[in-house]
Amino acid sequence: MLRFHSLPPHEEARMTDHNAAALRASVESALHAAADLDATDIIVISVGSSVILEGFVRQWGDSVRALAIAEEVVGSGYVHCRLLVR
Repeated sequence: MLRFHSLPPHEEARMTDHNAAALRASVESALHAAADLDATDIIVISVGSSVILEGFVRQWGDSVRALAIAEEVVGSGYVHCRLLVR
């Protein structure tokens, strides 16, 4: 009989939280590293394997650029953009 090692439920939850935090940090870093985007008013929220971009940008093109940057990190279809133009 084969046995596979699995983490206890509390350890799995901790690893999931860690992965979500790492994912959020990676997207935040990529947004702030982009020279052509002011990301100071962008908030990144991680939910499972997806991220949500909330906050404000100066023009509609910045919203499109932020979405593209986040999708480069997370993958296409895993980013929900709720950015507003101010």
